[in-house]
Amino acid sequence: MNKYHLIPLYVLVILCLAMTGYATWKTPAEIPVEPSVAEVQILQTMPLVSRDTVRLFDLPDELTFAGELVPLEVDDVKERLEREIYVNAYWQSNMILLMKRSSKFLPEIEKMLKENGIPDDFKYLAMAESALMNVASPAGAMGFWQILESTGKEYGLEISKDVDERYNLEKATLAASRYFKKAHAKFGDWTAVAASYNMGQSGFSRRQEDQMARSYYDLYLNDETSRYLFRILAFKVIFENPKEFGFYLRESDYYKKPVLRKITVNDDIKNLASWTRQQGNTYKELKLYNPWLRDKDLNVKRGKSYEILLPE
Repeated sequence: MNKYHLIPLYVLVILCLAMTGYATWKTPAEIPVEPSVAEVQILQTMPLVSRDTVRLFDLPDELTFAGELVPLEVDDVKERLEREIYVNAYWQSNMILLMKRSSKFLPEIEKMLKENGIPDDFKYLAMAESALMNVASPAGAMGFWQILESTGKEYGLEISKDVDERYNLEKATLAASRYFKKAHAKFGDWTAVAASYNMGQSGFSRRQEDQMARSYYDLYLNDETSRYLFRILAFKVIFENPKEFGFYLRESDYYKKPVLRKITVNDDIKNLASWTRQQGNTYKELKLYNPWLRDKDLNVKRGKSYEILLPE
């Protein structure tokens, strides 16, 4: 076969390639979708930087914790704060989920802190402790506020086979508020209160005495406690200025709780799954909204009652 006989074949190949390109160009996947008004507004406010661009963040000119000034003019303080801001701002998946989750729990936490005379900034302490999840630590600390069993009982929480109120957000927040008040009476400033929550009041007090210094920012502490308050401050800075750190959440992006009804229980429940079905709900819903119920039944002591939450 000479080269002239191949010409029709070349033409056929070129035509096939051209038709394939045309078909691909016309596929629905390539047809642009008109963005919504809300999406356009968000895109207009986003900085024109590549997704792969790593950028520096500016620290606020002034920062406080519970109304107490953070000495940002001290180089060590500035460096420790920046460390926690970068660690958390660039751990985007964790921060996005924390922001989305916060709408389910922060309103209740903020309300209880205010009612008990605790500064609003302590809500960020709960974030630092548990990321607003009912987690358990290897040391045995439980719930949003990561309360040890001995501490929980000291501050009025019931902890038994059936019930563990460290997992009850309302009661655990009340117990934490009692701790904060007691610690404030001892130390006289809220920054020390937050630090003592991490290492204990006795431990923090000993460091103050040994090092002849009162301020958290002047103390040489273990690595965990030396980072602890700055982690709290990082959450505050990012949550109060989300767009500065590249987080553009819409109202619809936040998680929501369903409307819940309270059922007062005065008598034993021998089978929680069966009881829940009688209320028109599932056992899964019972456990989701009442994580403090730790067994398959509930024994109620004489004169005591419990409030169980279930979706309407």
